[in-house]
Amino acid sequence: MEYREGQIRKTEFFTTSELAKKLKMNVQVITRKVQSGEIQAYKIGKDWRIPEHSVHAWLEMHSNQHNRTARQKVVSNFVKDEHIERLPAQRSKRKYLLEYILAQFEPNRVYTEEEVNRIIGRFHNDFCTVRREFIVEKMMDRVDGKYRRRTEYRLSD
Repeated sequence: MEYREGQIRKTEFFTTSELAKKLKMNVQVITRKVQSGEIQAYKIGKDWRIPEHSVHAWLEMHSNQHNRTARQKVVSNFVKDEHIERLPAQRSKRKYLLEYILAQFEPNRVYTEEEVNRIIGRFHNDFCTVRREFIVEKMMDRVDGKYRRRTEYRLSD
């Protein structure tokens, strides 16, 4: 049973084969998505039971109504509770996350290294790497131990 806005509603469950038939998909594809956790389900014995709300949530994630930019996809994949656990190895993805942090700095304002570390530290634990990446990517300048966000640097689309 599921409780919604003061009323009790019966939750419908599907097997992988029932859901595959309903969505006109191969049962093996549905099974893989369930096993990987992409579609939330419950394993009872050897069989899976997929609640209706999980199907709706999964379909919503794949809706064409959510035309997100590459930047939005990367940020949503790597940023959890405004914190980046790890920076991706792929340069383009890494750059989006660096820009996510860079947006916290005012252009042309001079920051001490301590201030830079504190701001970066709110988003990622390895502030040394991020600071170095800011310089390499020409997002910031460093002169005499002071940092400045470059006004000529434009965030990527």
